[in-house]
Amino acid sequence: MNIDLTGTTTRKIQDALTQSRHLMGGPAVGMVLTLIIMTDESAQYDAVRAATEAAREHPCRVLTVISRDPRGGSSRLDAEIRMGETGPGETVLLRMYGPLAEHADSVVVPLLMPDTPVVTWWPGGKVPKVPAKDPLGMLAQRRVTDSYAARDRLGTLAQLAEGYRPGDTDFTWTRLTSWRSLLAAALDQKHDEITSGEVTAEPDSPSAELLAAWLSLRLGVPVTRAVSEGPGLTGVRMTTTGGDIQIHRPDGRVATLCRPGQPDRQVSLLRRPMAELLAEELRRLDPDEVYHEAAARFATDLAGGATDEGVASDPLSATADADTEAEADTEAEADTEAEADSAGEEAGGLRETGDA
Repeated sequence: MNIDLTGTTTRKIQDALTQSRHLMGGPAVGMVLTLIIMTDESAQYDAVRAATEAAREHPCRVLTVISRDPRGGSSRLDAEIRMGETGPGETVLLRMYGPLAEHADSVVVPLLMPDTPVVTWWPGGKVPKVPAKDPLGMLAQRRVTDSYAARDRLGTLAQLAEGYRPGDTDFTWTRLTSWRSLLAAALDQKHDEITSGEVTAEPDSPSAELLAAWLSLRLGVPVTRAVSEGPGLTGVRMTTTGGDIQIHRPDGRVATLCRPGQPDRQVSLLRRPMAELLAEELRRLDPDEVYHEAAARFATDLAGGATDEGVASDPLSATADADTEAEADTEAEADTEAEADSAGEEAGGLRETGDA
């Protein structure tokens, strides 16, 4: 059932939802949470489709906020209600025009399901610097972003790590669940001491950076990054005193697990669609401390690398250091000459040797 409301209000939207529920013979509300999607027209189709599929596992009310012409002079709210199409939940598309788009929270609050958790999701690359301080993020217990969709993937991930608050998470971390499970299973067996590691993936892969940071934290060894043609993550290698433990996935579907002294093993390691990633995030609404640790480690390493490069390539710093050294040498020569003049011929011979 689809209902289109033009130039409407939140009260009329609530009445339409209640009427639709009764017409479909479902007066009871069996939804377990409210999912807020902050997106635009270009990304709303894929986002709503993923949310609809995830709602089969987590019945919820999906409120899709679409900003349309926020610079316009007049405010208007259009709504599209979808109910009973492919899942047990309710989907409401809220198109906001004019200044109203800057106050989306005032429209969303009356439509939240009472006494249920709230999850806010930014499916595109435009994410707030601190999701917990965003008006829609402040309403949620769980805030989901996807730095892989941003233009500056690594910069966005570092920004989200710096602005982390309990309840934040990112799809780049969710994509690593299968990898981390396989790595944990591989290391659960007896193995020699691990001395280093390497993560191989396509360039600017935030998931690879998080995986390298997580492995370094858990194993206590340096883990480097190598670049491949993809797709996504293509391999992990852990060097031990008895040989390498490797996971190689060149096609994004099947991985090969190699261990010293054992035959190679084929493992299914598919790249999961967005609906599965979202469904996984909706299963747990508590803070993800492991993600926070890995993201903070990545941000620290990224900032440290940038600082080292800046110091090495800063001509002003180099000039200042050279001037300081020159002044120190001049003062040292002056002191030496003064001591030599007062010490006689023997000191004079030492002064000539020093000048040479």
